[in-house]
Amino acid sequence: MLTNTYQRQVAEAIKEVESHTDAEVIAVVAREADNYLYISTLWAAFITLLLSPLIDFLPFWLNLQQVITLQWVLFIALAVIFRWRPITMHLVPKKIKFWRASNLARRHFLEQDLHSTKDRLGLLIFVSESEHYVEILADRGISKLITNDNWQRVIESFVREIKRGKSGEALLSCIEQCGDLLQQAIPTSTIKDELSNHLIIIN
Repeated sequence: MLTNTYQRQVAEAIKEVESHTDAEVIAVVAREADNYLYISTLWAAFITLLLSPLIDFLPFWLNLQQVITLQWVLFIALAVIFRWRPITMHLVPKKIKFWRASNLARRHFLEQDLHSTKDRLGLLIFVSESEHYVEILADRGISKLITNDNWQRVIESFVREIKRGKSGEALLSCIEQCGDLLQQAIPTSTIKDELSNHLIIIN
């Protein structure tokens, strides 16, 4: 999703944002929230069972052992085909994809210690590429001052840029818009930078 150049620019953008606010900002970009191998396997098993009645139309000379072998071959072939990423992501229900991405976002919010900053001023910008999912998580100190409607507008702007094929620009713009909101609500004071200003890439 992001070239090395954009990764450096994102880190610099976060540093610039934090120079004007006491909030701590971290951006996480994940290639995918899950491999969903269990989904593709379940689909392969389901279709194999669904096609079982067609056994009656197979040549009469096939014995039971050969029929069972054919079913296994079909199951394995489908399981392999369904593990091709474009097919897998089409098989996974949107609700499950968003649920997995949301869980990963919250896990990283905790792993990056955004919940333990002074005055609870942590902010996570999370993007999961395969799931087409973006979320902004703000800790209590920020949520008291900036409503979810503001973050939703930032997300909608991000999605519009992504649809135009401008992934790097979209993330940089998202960080800039978040910075504007944070600067207005939580301008910088004497609090020092508590967390590193970097982009986290999850492959």
